[in-house]
Amino acid sequence: MTAAAAGALRLAAPAKLNLYLHVVGRRPDGYHLLDSLVAFAAAGDELTFAPAPALSLALDGPFGERLGADDDNLVLKAARALAAQSGRQPGAAIRLIKRLPVASGIGGGSADAAATLQGLNRLWNLDLPATALARIGLGLGADVPVCLAGVPSFFGGIGDEIVPAGPLPRAHVVLVNPGVPLATAAVFRARAQAATDARYSQPARWTEAVPDALAFAGLLAKRGNDLTAAAIGLLPAIAAVLAALEQQRPCLLARLSGSGATCFGLFAERGEAREAAAAIAAAHPDWWVVATMLAAAPPEIAVIPAV
Repeated sequence: MTAAAAGALRLAAPAKLNLYLHVVGRRPDGYHLLDSLVAFAAAGDELTFAPAPALSLALDGPFGERLGADDDNLVLKAARALAAQSGRQPGAAIRLIKRLPVASGIGGGSADAAATLQGLNRLWNLDLPATALARIGLGLGADVPVCLAGVPSFFGGIGDEIVPAGPLPRAHVVLVNPGVPLATAAVFRARAQAATDARYSQPARWTEAVPDALAFAGLLAKRGNDLTAAAIGLLPAIAAVLAALEQQRPCLLARLSGSGATCFGLFAERGEAREAAAAIAAAHPDWWVVATMLAAAPPEIAVIPAV
């Protein structure tokens, strides 16, 4: 039975975390070269894909109203790019439950685009290989290929170099966003205006196994996020978010993810993360705060049977 005959498909689009992020150079065309360890949280958006003669997008969820279902939406861009690549007309009813803040440094749009490529590849019975989807994804955004991979990965170049990092230790995270969007391009621009070649970092990958969350935090503490100063310069509230996480005594590490403004705190135990999230949310009710954990495996496509 084909996916279309079986009904709709549902796929999670997990939040992407840059556990460290080093800017290691800049190409002549202005694009920055990166070295980063990317992992995924067990929290994120959700998309459903149903057969339909035309392409449509319905937006739902706490942050759905902040998006537009127009030509700039990455979900629609991904659907049209996949249809063009496969030589077919785009037709699907897509519903996006937007649970992640918009423009928040945790890859929400890229994760949504990646889920769209995977979901429609299945719905339309295209059977395109992962390499083909990654090529389409890179044309949509630098983070889309690593979101397609969906596993902890060392991320390099401009997003075109992805190396699986192997399993990470079980760890819990608290995600905190101050409720203000921050454009990635603006953060990179601010850093470029202040940086010189001498301020580029070195790649910082490792190959050894990491036994537990405490050792993991120790490795990450020797690395950093080179966009932090630029992001705080544009949005000082990020410093308050980091301070709030650091004040939670079981927090092993607090860091900005990507270009921000979302920060994460690393915890060894689920209860510690939940208590920390509750304390931060009580003190800052206008912030977005979620306790979750690092995902052990990519999400699977679920089939919703036709009624």
